[in-house]
Amino acid sequence: MFVIGSDLFVVSPLLPMIAADYGIQPGLAGLMVTLFSVSYMFSAPLLGVLADRIGCAPVLTYCLIAFGAANLITAESDSFAALLAARMVAGATAAGVSPSVYALVAGAAPSVQRATWMAVVVSGLLLSLSFGAPIGLLAGALHGWQIVFAALGILSLILAWTSTCVWREEQHAQRAAAQHSPLAVNLVIAPLAPTVIWSASLYAMYTYLGEGLDSFGYSASEIVSVILFYGWGAIVGILVGGRMTDRFGAKSTTVIALAGLALCFLLLRFAVEAKVLVNLAFGLSSATAQLFFSAQQVRLANKFPAHRTTILAWNNSALFLGISLGSMIGGLVTTIAGFDAELMISAAIAVIGWVVNRVDSSVPVSAERSPSPTAITQHRRLQRPSEIPRGERC
Repeated sequence: MFVIGSDLFVVSPLLPMIAADYGIQPGLAGLMVTLFSVSYMFSAPLLGVLADRIGCAPVLTYCLIAFGAANLITAESDSFAALLAARMVAGATAAGVSPSVYALVAGAAPSVQRATWMAVVVSGLLLSLSFGAPIGLLAGALHGWQIVFAALGILSLILAWTSTCVWREEQHAQRAAAQHSPLAVNLVIAPLAPTVIWSASLYAMYTYLGEGLDSFGYSASEIVSVILFYGWGAIVGILVGGRMTDRFGAKSTTVIALAGLALCFLLLRFAVEAKVLVNLAFGLSSATAQLFFSAQQVRLANKFPAHRTTILAWNNSALFLGISLGSMIGGLVTTIAGFDAELMISAAIAVIGWVVNRVDSSVPVSAERSPSPTAITQHRRLQRPSEIPRGERC
């Protein structure tokens, strides 16, 4: 997840170098990010269905190989068109990696620690924002941007080999169920709506964070400090959110996260305007926001146990859809009314997410709760040892 995240987040700081090498405007070079995201969003559900049918482990391995090849081609592209094509392939294959990892970990984790394990996985993605992107920028400045994508490609190929050693267990029962009962699209709209609204609320603010703080007279060093606190807050939030979910349940954690996020956006407005405790306010907001994601993943995995990879892939697509919507809303509001108004709009979107989340929570779903220890024990007695995921064996 650290490699996947680094590949996504490192492009932004490298854009000036890439644009200069190809003799194009940085705005045009930004198509790399757009095509990566769009390709990811549309490919994730398809690869999720494939993983539920043939197994997560093979899809993970094949997609890592293709992802590594796409990054090596990115490093060697002699035209901007070839570069964009390589980034589209990278986005499409990354869409097969993340949901497969989520599903494999969710299946291997003990049921009472599933959210904590998932949170550790997501923390790899967030660490790439704090460490992967800066390290990539430094390496690109010293040796050229091509070496960054070449290194990511090589790392991906190494991970493809190690994944065949780590994930030998096949999820036989899950695949069999998926083959006989395909997941209908209309069943996932309501459960995925909170993800779309949550990410739209969060990224409407984050996309224009630097520009917004600059408009209030914050210096470059102050903005960097805010982003650093924001990144560390996200890591703390995702880990705490995992433990909260295991202790209090996914439903309660998502409700707390969305309500808290709305309040934090209001707090941010006053902190930014007064220039008081700004770093702590952004760190708290980021931590509160990230309580949501692992809880939502566990909730979806428990609702659709026979289609775990498919639903987690859909959740990733919903995340990218929300990011796109949030960026558009944020750009429009910031241009018309300023960053302070954008914070208010983000708070309003979070409140809408809280309401939608509550409505979806009121719909009874038999598989929403994790199975009880007694049920797990009885089920395990009927399974051969080879069929029990490694992480749950005694």
